[in-house]
Amino acid sequence: MIFEYKGKRPKIGKNVFIAPGAVIIGDVTIGDNSGIWYNSVVRGDSDSITIGKNTNIQDNCTVHIDKGKPMVIGDNVTIGHNAVVHGCTIEDHCLIGINATVLNGAHIRRGSIIASNALVREGQKVGPFHLVAGVPAILKKEMGEDMIGVLQVPADIYVKKALEFKDLKRIEP
Repeated sequence: MIFEYKGKRPKIGKNVFIAPGAVIIGDVTIGDNSGIWYNSVVRGDSDSITIGKNTNIQDNCTVHIDKGKPMVIGDNVTIGHNAVVHGCTIEDHCLIGINATVLNGAHIRRGSIIASNALVREGQKVGPFHLVAGVPAILKKEMGEDMIGVLQVPADIYVKKALEFKDLKRIEP
């Protein structure tokens, strides 16, 4: 479902998959070939949310902001199932693991991985090319530019899946 809020209408790029049950509200821009999967909420009610190209927001995610804390998600980013990303910046080619939380003002630099269940604290800086894990998230490993290829794989898989899912046919039992 897509909703206008206080005169702000979401801007949706080409070939974007918005799953049934997903909700997109207000000042939101979604780049081409991205996917917002089942039961995810992207709520641009207090500031702007920008999602890049070829990015996937998997099932049950929350993408939200506070006033003065816009959300920017780059290109080729994977946000894993049940993750919460709030008022932060996530640069290109990052992976946010299943059930991870990234809080206001955090900055996840290019090619970084936030492990499943990790908590990135308010204002925390990660990367580039860092793997962080834990509560709170701490550096576990520094990685190299070769991670771009590895991190491109889930982004590409979800771009392909999104195109396939656009043609789903609803059936009655």
